[in-house]
Amino acid sequence: MDTQTLMSTNQVLLNSMEYGDKLLARKVITIVREKTSGAIYIVAESRLSQLPSKKSKSESAGAVVPPQDKSSANSKSKGTTNSKTKSGVDAGSYQLVEKLTGASLVGLKYVPLFDYFLKYSETAFRVIADSYVTDDSGTGVVHCAPAFGEDDYRVCVSSGIIKDVDLFVAVDADGCFTKDVSDFSGRYVKDADKDIINSIKVKGRLVDNKSMVHSYPFCWRSDTPLIYRAVTSWFVSVEKIKEQLLESNKQTHWIPEYVKEKRFHNWLENARDWAVSRTRFWGTPLPIWVSEDFIEKRVIGSISELEKLSGAKVTDLHRHNIDHITIPSERGPEFGVLRRVDDVFDCWFESGSMPYAYIHYPFENAELFEKNFPGHFVAEGIDQTRGWFYTLMVLSTALFGKPAFRNLICNGLVLDEHGKKMSKSLKNYPSPTEVIGDYGADALRLYLVNSPVVRAENLQFKKNGVYNVVKDVFLPWYNAYRFLVQNAKRLEVEGPTSFVPAHYETLHNSSNVLDQWINSATESLIQFVRQEMDAYRLYTVIPYLLKFIDNLTNIYVRFNRKRLKGRTGEEDCIMSLSTLYNVLLTTCKVMAPFTPFFTEVLYQNLRKVSDGSEESVHYCNFPSTIGKRNKRIEQSVMRMMTVIDLVRNIRERHSKPLKTPLKEMIVVHPDSDFLEDITGKLREYVMEELNVKLVVPCNDPLKHASLRAEPDFSVLGKRLGKAMGAVAKEVKAMSQADILLFEQSGEATFSGHCLKQDDIKILREFKRPAGSTEKEIDAAGDGDVLVVLDLRADESLFDAGVAREVVSRIQKLRKKAGLDPTDVVEVYYEPLGKNKNILEKIVDSQDEYIKDALGSPLLHEKYTPADAVILCQEEFQVLLSHEEPPNVSFVISIAKPALVFDTEAIVALYSGDKKLADNLQTYLLSREVSNLKLEFQGGNGKIKVDCFQNQPVVELELEKHVFLSVADSYLRRKELLNY
Repeated sequence: MDTQTLMSTNQVLLNSMEYGDKLLARKVITIVREKTSGAIYIVAESRLSQLPSKKSKSESAGAVVPPQDKSSANSKSKGTTNSKTKSGVDAGSYQLVEKLTGASLVGLKYVPLFDYFLKYSETAFRVIADSYVTDDSGTGVVHCAPAFGEDDYRVCVSSGIIKDVDLFVAVDADGCFTKDVSDFSGRYVKDADKDIINSIKVKGRLVDNKSMVHSYPFCWRSDTPLIYRAVTSWFVSVEKIKEQLLESNKQTHWIPEYVKEKRFHNWLENARDWAVSRTRFWGTPLPIWVSEDFIEKRVIGSISELEKLSGAKVTDLHRHNIDHITIPSERGPEFGVLRRVDDVFDCWFESGSMPYAYIHYPFENAELFEKNFPGHFVAEGIDQTRGWFYTLMVLSTALFGKPAFRNLICNGLVLDEHGKKMSKSLKNYPSPTEVIGDYGADALRLYLVNSPVVRAENLQFKKNGVYNVVKDVFLPWYNAYRFLVQNAKRLEVEGPTSFVPAHYETLHNSSNVLDQWINSATESLIQFVRQEMDAYRLYTVIPYLLKFIDNLTNIYVRFNRKRLKGRTGEEDCIMSLSTLYNVLLTTCKVMAPFTPFFTEVLYQNLRKVSDGSEESVHYCNFPSTIGKRNKRIEQSVMRMMTVIDLVRNIRERHSKPLKTPLKEMIVVHPDSDFLEDITGKLREYVMEELNVKLVVPCNDPLKHASLRAEPDFSVLGKRLGKAMGAVAKEVKAMSQADILLFEQSGEATFSGHCLKQDDIKILREFKRPAGSTEKEIDAAGDGDVLVVLDLRADESLFDAGVAREVVSRIQKLRKKAGLDPTDVVEVYYEPLGKNKNILEKIVDSQDEYIKDALGSPLLHEKYTPADAVILCQEEFQVLLSHEEPPNVSFVISIAKPALVFDTEAIVALYSGDKKLADNLQTYLLSREVSNLKLEFQGGNGKIKVDCFQNQPVVELELEKHVFLSVADSYLRRKELLNY
């Protein structure tokens, strides 16, 4: 028999020796007779199956039947013995005598199992009833032990069996029976189980003996079963101030609000007096001194008061230093002295006293306390609704008539991945040190803050969720920061001065639409976070922040790569880099409370180019809104992303990668502003991102689609009730014109019910042009926007597709070689096979696109210098025709930049002396190209060479005597040819 089983048996036996019974009054009770012994049993009808089967002495014994049906009772058939009735009782062992309600037994007296407490017979040992007795276990009739259960105590007091002052406890503090239980006095209750069972058996009152395993509380420290036992306690009279508590609660602001309005309000409304004493050694001693006869009671309010009353010096308030202190009785020496009670405070009393106790109020800091009370903010788990939050409220209301806090954030519980409570003994959680070591404290913090926990709901913790935060948030965020740093360094290398971000006001005057968008979005971010944090709505802030970072990386940085890399001119590059710098700096300040370590690392580098910045991001004030928000720009970019997502979906559906150029897409929308956004200032970004050559606007929704209306049953069902059918029929019957009018006005009336736009779904069904198939023209829609995409192959666009394939392979080879985006290299290609002339033609025709994508021209292998340093090389294949397999191969070589000399011009510097010219070229080849570039920049394209003895000083001119790369030489030559 395991520990739980022993405890179960013991609990029943303990209860059996108390003095009162109860049963469920509304249920049907049966009285049955055992056929062999004639014993009568009272059992709930649904629990008859619990009676043990007994062999009858006569095979002719009748089945269990109601007494009024005597013909059935006397009938018998083969196999009747030990058969079961529908109720589950053994028909061969028992006979049904009577059925009655539990209420009809209330008030009947009975003979107790033991005689220990016969002195209580006047009020005890009678049947009472209560609704907490169930009929899904046991017999439906249970013994009642008022000193060993809250419900038992309640019903015995309400039934008049005991009074509060008469409560008798037959088990001492060690869990042993008292002397009143004479046969088992001094024995631990669990050790006496077998002897108690034998005693009942000897008396002939044992019906059955078996074990039942059920849920039972165990001590979480020792893993031993607990015994419920009534003890004497000191109470705070909470019920007297219940109305004040409810009023104090109204003065607080909770997040989420429903915890305050429901859970906490209900708890206060049903609050009972609070037992604040505990029978322990360590703890804050109760400052209560009482006389031996308990008539005198003194509650001590300070050390000085105790010293004055006792005459003793007090230096330490731990109980072993004050328990010996006595106070003379005010009634005279003959009444002895007052001694401190043995109990200590419930630790929650101390927790609830925190707002004033931690600054030693009222003995010190009275002004500080009164100025700052109630506290502005507290936060804890939802389990503290009945713990710390409650004790804070009770004590502050009782002492000061007001709540202890103004704002409260209530979080849920963090459970293991299977939904169970985390336990140190079970180790059903990953080590926090391990999680932080693998992913960082910021990732763990963000995972928890952006979870149901902040909405007072439970979280099933999964380590993989922390990894996803790193992957989806920190890596993109860091890549945006790294992209800024790389291109700022590139600007320093290629430009005359270091990168200095433009002033904030200058940024807000940028003519670039994405600059305007991200600046406005940053202002919106600051405004939103301030608003929500002021309201303590943490659960709305993090999703907004994460969406902002996603937009920054996947829209601003992605769509502005050319500008950030300097492909659109130095001035435009500085403007875009400065905008990105300002946004990243602001993001660090906004995110610092949520990701303190990551933002500090980024900030320490960002502050290097900003004079007068704070030493740490945590010294910075939270950003304030400075510029103006442009809601139209923000809406326009979101519209653009909607269109882009729709086209991506179509491409994915038809296996058309973005590298494949398409001829045309049509954007259908009734709003001219929407179309102006997509085909106007954002047109270039849309076309480049989607690799579409033509974007056509269309404001006629019926030209490319038919409209159909459907009622939103989930919204209207409860509201309309029986009228739903008639309304739905009218909505579905709406004509195209009706739907357009409804979209314009925003409402319409059906069967007397006014429906708004949220009540009706407008579905757009694409009308494919006659003679075309889904593989040729397809569409996708989202709400009121429809995108039609021409998927037909166009040979005139095929060169661009091949060029994208070539660029893609070059970029992958750069990554494979471990090159940074800022590393300057030369890229050569060598066409192979019979179709190499076709590839050469495509590269020549797409040279501008390739140069913009790579940052330098793609050079034919014939331009490769003999002394070129090849960093990496690989052979690739591309598809030259969509109808044939890959049919051209080429080799890509990535090399270090190589100097190109105009030998004739250099020889002329030395009056035709070729040996001196060779010396100069050898010297220049030994120099770092980057250093030479800086010298030429410092000399406005010229440098003097005076480092040779016995050789004349000469002045070299860039792009006349020397080129710093093969690409520069090639582009110069091409420029002269075109000129």
